[in-house]
Amino acid sequence: QVQLVESGGGLVQAGSSLRLSCAASGRTFSSYAMGWFRQSPRKEREFVAFTSPAGETTDYADSVKGRFTISKDNAKNTMYLQMNSLKPEDTDIYYCAVQIRSGSGVSDYAYWGQGTQVTVSS
Repeated sequence: QVQLVESGGGLVQAGSSLRLSCAASGRTFSSYAMGWFRQSPRKEREFVAFTSPAGETTDYADSVKGRFTISKDNAKNTMYLQMNSLKPEDTDIYYCAVQIRSGSGVSDYAYWGQGTQVTVSS
């Protein structure tokens, strides 16, 4: 069983940066491909970013390409999402999860954390 805990969210102004962290329990973190998703009320949870187990392959939603960077520190059992040039439309609850099968859909991931709120003011 894997437990994930997100942190690092907050209230920032447009153009600012934040770094989210996703801390994992368990001894096999280095073998996990993982991802970040986000969701706000009345919206479906949407894919944000993906990393392969060792970080050699990453993928991003078009809306965050060039602004967000996903990374994974297997020695610390932690995944990160560096978010730069934040926009008000980035306001959401951000979740991390483990990929259980190929794909970028919600059903392709499991072991969701509780989420961390990111609010970007204009």
